Amino acid sequence: MRRRLILVSVAVTSMVILAFLVPLFILVGDLARDSAVATAERDAELLARSISVLTVQNSVDEAVAIVGAERIASLQGSVIMPDGSRVGLDFDDDEEFEPAEQGSSYIAEVDGGIAVYIPVLAADGSTAVVRVFASDAELTSGVSRARATLALLGLALVVIAAWVADRLGRSMVEPVNDLAATAVRLGKGDLDARTDPSGPPEIQKVGIELNRLAGEIGSLVQAERETAADLAHRLRTPLTAAKLSIEGLADGREKDRLQADLDELERTTNFIITEARRPVRKEEQRGCDLAALARDRTSFWGPLASEQQRSVSVSITEAQVPVGIPAGDVEAVIDALIENVLSHTPDGTAFLVGVDVQDANAILFVEDAGPGVHGGGAVARGASQGDSTGLGLDIVRRTVEGSGGTLSIGESKELGGAGVVLTIPLAAMP
Repeated sequence: MRRRLILVSVAVTSMVILAFLVPLFILVGDLARDSAVATAERDAELLARSISVLTVQNSVDEAVAIVGAERIASLQGSVIMPDGSRVGLDFDDDEEFEPAEQGSSYIAEVDGGIAVYIPVLAADGSTAVVRVFASDAELTSGVSRARATLALLGLALVVIAAWVADRLGRSMVEPVNDLAATAVRLGKGDLDARTDPSGPPEIQKVGIELNRLAGEIGSLVQAERETAADLAHRLRTPLTAAKLSIEGLADGREKDRLQADLDELERTTNFIITEARRPVRKEEQRGCDLAALARDRTSFWGPLASEQQRSVSVSITEAQVPVGIPAGDVEAVIDALIENVLSHTPDGTAFLVGVDVQDANAILFVEDAGPGVHGGGAVARGASQGDSTGLGLDIVRRTVEGSGGTLSIGESKELGGAGVVLTIPLAAMP
C-alpha cells in the first residue's frame, strides 16, 4: 500500500509537471530567440539612423567612415555601399539583399543565424544597406541553462511528492501493521496483546474495537477455564470416596487395576485444574519425546487390553522423536486413540501402536483389526459411532493441527481394520 501510494503520487506529479514543463521549454526557446532578434533589430536601426543623419551633410562613404568600421563590426553589423563594397563584418557573397536595396526592411535566415536588413537612403539619392547579424548561439543563449533549471525543479517536485506520499503512506501502513501483529499475537494465544490505536480515524476505530474484542475474548476464555477448573475440582470428592471404597476390597489383581485407574483419573483431574487455572497458555511450550510417551501410554493401557483378551503390538523406534507439543497433550492424544480402540471394537480385537520418523516429520499410528471407521464423521466434534461423547478424535485433530501436523483416518495397512495416522513436524528436544 505504501509503495502504491508513492507510485501513484509520482505518476500524477510527473504528468502535471510535464504538462507545464513542455510548454515552458518551448517558451524559453522562443523568448531567447525573440530577445536576440530584438537586440539585432535595435542595433540595426541605431546604425541606420546614425548613417542616415550623417548623410545629410556628407556622402555615404564619409558618413560610414565617420561611424567607423570597428564600431560597425562591434555591433555584428555590415554596411553595403551603393557601389557594392562592404564595410564591417564580412558575410557570404550568396546572400540576397535586393529587397533592402529597393527600400524594404526585413529579417532573413542566413547561414549560422539570422540577418536584419535596413535600407539607408542618402541625400544624393543613393541607397546603402545596413546588415546586423545574430548567430545561432545568440538565438539560443541561456536556453540550455533555463531548461536544466526547469528540469531540476520538476525533479525536485517529484521527489517532494514521493516523500510526502511516503510519509502519508507510513501514517496509514504502520498502524495497519500494528493491528496485524496484534491479531497474530491473539491468534497464537497471547490474550494480553493490545494495539495502540493511531493513524487515520477509521484505523483508530478498528484498533479500539480490536482491543475491546481481545478483552471480551480474554474474559470468555478465563470464564471457561474457571468453569473447567471448578468442574474438575468437584470430581475430587467422588474420586476420594471411590479410593476409600477400594481400600475395603481384598488385595488382588482387580484392586490393583482399579487403584491404577483411579490414580490416573486423579492425575488427569489435577492436570485439568492446573492448566485451567493458568491465565493464558504460553506461546512457547516445551516439547517432548513422542516415542517414549507412546511406549509409556501403551504400557499403561496394557492391563485393560489383557482383560479384554486383546493382542497389543508395538512398533516404536528406539530413537528419540522430539515434537513441539507438551507432554500432557501428547499423552491425551495417545490415550484418546487407544481408548477409541478399546471402546469401539469387540473384545479380543488386536491393535497396533507405532511411532516412526519420515523426512522431517514424526509419524504416530494406531491400527486395529476391527470393523473399521465408516465415513469421516468420527472426526467431527460431538459426532460418535458409539455411546461416547465424540470429542476424542476432535481433541486429537486440534492438538495435532495446532502444531502444524495432520490427522488422517483410513484402513489399517497391517490389521485390516481402522487406521489413524498422525503426522507431526519434528522439533528440537527441550
